[in-house]
Amino acid sequence: MLSGRVIFRLAAVAALALAGLSGLNGTARAQEFVYRGGSAGGPTIEQYLEQVGPSGQEIPHGSLKIDGIRVNCGTRPTVLNPNFDSWGGAFPGFLILNTTKIAGLSTQVKLYIYSHECGHQFIGASETKADLFAIRRGVKWGWLDAQGMEQICTFISQLKGDAVHPPGPQRCETMRTYYRQLVNGTQNAKSDRGVFTLGPSN
Repeated sequence: MLSGRVIFRLAAVAALALAGLSGLNGTARAQEFVYRGGSAGGPTIEQYLEQVGPSGQEIPHGSLKIDGIRVNCGTRPTVLNPNFDSWGGAFPGFLILNTTKIAGLSTQVKLYIYSHECGHQFIGASETKADLFAIRRGVKWGWLDAQGMEQICTFISQLKGDAVHPPGPQRCETMRTYYRQLVNGTQNAKSDRGVFTLGPSN
């Protein structure tokens, strides 16, 4: 029987997406961590917490607040892990936030990161669809405005692309275009509604 640590490592091989972040001494950094399938099956939250150790903290669904704003991803809990390699991540059934890495970010960027990871729970591995899920949620729930959209673009544009992530500037333009469609009520945004509003409505 595989231990939680072994299962986590096997899942990591299947899931880890690395990208360089400019301005960080040239060191390759993980954009995010999303389980993408494979024979290991992905860890349960109990296995993940066992692997993380005492630094990990499970926050039950409905209890997480980001800068005083209550957030949820259906009934999925969130693990706060200050030693996580990236800002956020997702495995089937739970989300991960690195409280250390997101600490200096604006509220709207933090909410984007959380919502992007939530999006993976409903739309799967597509990074673009997870980005758009987050933007639609921000507009629908009222926490995303034009200033926040530019903050997200500033944040994401630093990231280089990799095998699964488009380059940051490209992601920015895709999200910015979708944001404009949403706030202007264009037909394109309306036709996307069924794709990008999957998931919890509150």
